[in-house]
Amino acid sequence: MSRLLTCLLLLSLSTLSWGGLPIAVDGKQLPSLAPMLKQVTPAVVNITTQGRVIERSPLFDDPIFQRFFNVPDRQRERRTQGLGSGVIINSKEGYILTNNHVIKDAEIIIIRLQDGRQIKAKLIGTDPDTDIAILQIATDNLTAIPTADSSQLEVGDFVVAIGNPFGLGQTVTSGIVSALGRSGLGIESYEDFIQTDASINPGNSGGALVNLKGQLVGINTAIIGSSGGNVGIGFAIPINMAKSIMTQLIQHGEVRRGRLGVGAQDLTPELAQSFDIDQQQGAIITLINPDSPADKAGLQVGDIVIAVNNQPLRHTLDLRNIIGLLPIGSELDIEIIRNGRNHNMTATIALPEFRTIKGGKLNQQLRGTTLRDVTNDPRYSGEIEGILVAAVEYNSPAAHAGIHEGDIIIGINDAAIANLDMLEKRLKKRNRRKAWLNILRGRSELYIVLP
Repeated sequence: MSRLLTCLLLLSLSTLSWGGLPIAVDGKQLPSLAPMLKQVTPAVVNITTQGRVIERSPLFDDPIFQRFFNVPDRQRERRTQGLGSGVIINSKEGYILTNNHVIKDAEIIIIRLQDGRQIKAKLIGTDPDTDIAILQIATDNLTAIPTADSSQLEVGDFVVAIGNPFGLGQTVTSGIVSALGRSGLGIESYEDFIQTDASINPGNSGGALVNLKGQLVGINTAIIGSSGGNVGIGFAIPINMAKSIMTQLIQHGEVRRGRLGVGAQDLTPELAQSFDIDQQQGAIITLINPDSPADKAGLQVGDIVIAVNNQPLRHTLDLRNIIGLLPIGSELDIEIIRNGRNHNMTATIALPEFRTIKGGKLNQQLRGTTLRDVTNDPRYSGEIEGILVAAVEYNSPAAHAGIHEGDIIIGINDAAIANLDMLEKRLKKRNRRKAWLNILRGRSELYIVLP
C-alpha cells in the first residue's frame, strides 16, 4: 500500500512539474512561436468539398473483354467529399491559394475560417500542371498572410507548417528546410519543391509553410510515405512559383504557357569532358524547332545552356520550369557555351503552335478523339515524341477501344511515330491488317488494338 501511495505521489509531482513549466529562466523568456502564430493562423483556412465522379470498371476499357462477352458499357456516379487547407493571400479581394488536387471534381467548396465562419467559395482558376488553384470568398474582416521571397530560402532554415491534417482542425508543426529545388519526382508536371521535415499529413495540402517571421514561403503539397502519413519528407510549392501561377489564373482563368522550341538533355560530367569544358551543370540543346523562338534567337544544336535570366541551370527540368512559368511574350536572357566560349542570347517566349485533328479522319476506331502533336507542347519540352489524345468523347468508338484522354500515342505496330503525319501514313499502309497502338499512359506503356 505504501508503494502505491509513493507512486501516486511521484506521478502527481511529475504532472505538476510539467504543468508549471516556467515562461522564463534566469529572467530570460523562453523562445516561443506563439506570438508569430497568433498573427499567421487566421490566414490559414480549412476547405471541405463535395462533388461527384463517373466511374466505370477497368474491364470496360478492355476491347477483348467487350468483344467476347458483349457486356454493355455501364457507368455509375459516385459522390465525393474532400478535406484540405488554403491560405488567404489577398484579404481585400478574398483570394485563397490552395492545391488543385484539394478541389478537383468539386461542385461545392466550403471555406471555414479560424473564427468559425463558413463561406461558400468561388473557383477562379486551376493549374493541374503545378497543382495550384485560386478560390475567392466574399466576406469582411479577413486576414492575409505576408509573403517572403522563396528564392532566399536556405537548407537549414526553420519553417512551420500550418493546415488541417486528417480533418482534425488547424494544426501547427515545425521543422527545417531539408532540401531545395526538388524535381523529377513525378508528382506534378512542373516541380521545384521545397523539402521539409515539418510534418505534412493528408489534409495539410494547400496549407501554409511559413518562416519564423510569419511570412509565407510555400504551399504544402505532398508527402512521401508508404503508409500515406508523414515520415519526415514533405514537399511544398515555393511561393514565388505559386504567385506567378496565381497572377495568370486571376487575369485569364488559366495559365497560358509559351514555348521556346528546343529539346534538351542534361549535361553530365562525361559530356562536359567530351566538350572540354569545366562546366558541370546545364542543358545541352539537342533539337531546334524551325521558326521557333529558339531558332529566331540563333540558338543551335550543341549549345550548352548554363543560365536563364541570371538563374544558373542545373539540368533540363530547370529550363522547362522557367519557360513554363513565364507568360507568353516574356524575354529570356540565355547564357550558353558554344565551342568552349560563353555567349549571351535573347529569345521571346511565343504562343505554342499545335496541329490538331479529329481522330475519326484517320481511323474509324479513333472516332471521338481529338489528337494533337506534342512537339511544341511546353509540358514535354522535347522529352517525348508522339501524339497527345487531347480529348475523348463519351461512348465513342475510341472510348470503347480503351483510349483515355491524356494518353500519348508513341507507336503503331511497335514502329515509333513522332507526329500526326507519321500516324496517318502508317495507318494507310497497314493493308487491312489489324493495328495496335503503343500508348504511354502516365509512366506505363500499353497496347490498344484497332480492329
